[in-house]
Amino acid sequence: MPSPPTSSLLPDFSGTPSAAGPGTGPGWDRLVRELEGSLPSAEIDRIWVFRMVRREGRDFGTAILSRVNGERRRIYTARFVLTVKGKKRGAFEWELEEVGSGPLHALDELLALVPRRSDEEDPPAPVDPGTWFSAEGAGAADLPG
Repeated sequence: MPSPPTSSLLPDFSGTPSAAGPGTGPGWDRLVRELEGSLPSAEIDRIWVFRMVRREGRDFGTAILSRVNGERRRIYTARFVLTVKGKKRGAFEWELEEVGSGPLHALDELLALVPRRSDEEDPPAPVDPGTWFSAEGAGAADLPG
């Protein structure tokens, strides 16, 4: 599927994922597992992730997901907080919020509805949905049951 043109009003959602693998790591793996139980992964056609932020012993991650649902496109924001230090180490919280819905061709307009994290934030990096929603990509074999 060709990439849609981007608007100058939107962050640049195009680009190539870095070799470091945006959207990988323990917090992302757990988020993917939760998303697999909440959304039909076969309908997710695009994913973008913001750089994870570590603050006060917790990792914060945010992803944008595009879902093709029949003749509609739905845009979601998924977030997680993973505690990596302290007494509550391993605690995990996540949320999924639908932020927009429209015709399939309205990707740019729908992405404009996604709340921005910060004007200084790096643009989100694309992630291949097939990598995220597979046993190998999600790291499901490495995670405790």
